Amino acid sequence: MMQSDLVAGMLRRQGHQVELVTVVTDGDRRPIDLSPGVGVFVTALEQSLLDGAVDVAVHSAKDVPLAMRDGLVIAAFPAPREDPRDALCTTRGGHTLDTLPAGVTFGTDSPRRAGFVLSHRPDLVHQPIHGNVDTRLRRLGAGEVDALVLAASGLDRLGSSGRIDHRLAPEVVPPAPGQGILAVQCRSDDAEVRGLLEGIDNPDIRLAVRTERRVLETTGGSCRAPVGALALVGGGRVHLLAGAAAPDGSERRVLSLEGGTTEAEALRLAEEAGAQLMNMVVQYVA
Repeated sequence: MMQSDLVAGMLRRQGHQVELVTVVTDGDRRPIDLSPGVGVFVTALEQSLLDGAVDVAVHSAKDVPLAMRDGLVIAAFPAPREDPRDALCTTRGGHTLDTLPAGVTFGTDSPRRAGFVLSHRPDLVHQPIHGNVDTRLRRLGAGEVDALVLAASGLDRLGSSGRIDHRLAPEVVPPAPGQGILAVQCRSDDAEVRGLLEGIDNPDIRLAVRTERRVLETTGGSCRAPVGALALVGGGRVHLLAGAAAPDGSERRVLSLEGGTTEAEALRLAEEAGAQLMNMVVQYVA
């Protein structure tokens, strides 16, 4: 709802009337200890678009499956991109990933986060923990885990930046492709809505998310794969950091590549990175 309100504000500032509609997703309904599957936060919103119940759906780009449903299109990736990094939150505060005591438990439902954290700190203990941001923070406060690893952007958007102890360097924990980016979707044949959404699209952010998602696509993984990618676009160059890790932390690889900002060059860079990570990722993708 917070993300939808951000996009509604962008459209209202352009003179459009916007009504917010609440759609409950499978991700909202699932028991808090059930691991999420691919598309659990997206499918119900997409169906509402296809049914004509809504004209626009707002997603976290990292949650959007690689395969787009027929009849739908991501018409805008608006600016700004929020902090793409992952964040460490602890019960008492004041820690970094390096200063956490040995043997403490950290909670995340992400194989990517678990793998990269454990590869950096194999003396920590991973505890799968699910639920939305507020639920996970409550479970942290209740002592179910000693620390959490969450997307910094979600905490920032919810006004919970003060709960962050340490924003993790992308070289240590490469972010999920599209993390911190909003994806605004509509029906592909709705020329009017598609046209107005294109007014809030940012070409550099679109190129960044397409590049990051192409890394994931090339590895053959999904948004649940232990793969991270971060593309920085500027100064006529694309700087791409990409990595993969075993969910138990026993193996990791992080690459850094650079190329031009044409779409063809950026996607070639992503495919090169994905090809180098593919053999490793295949072992850990169900």
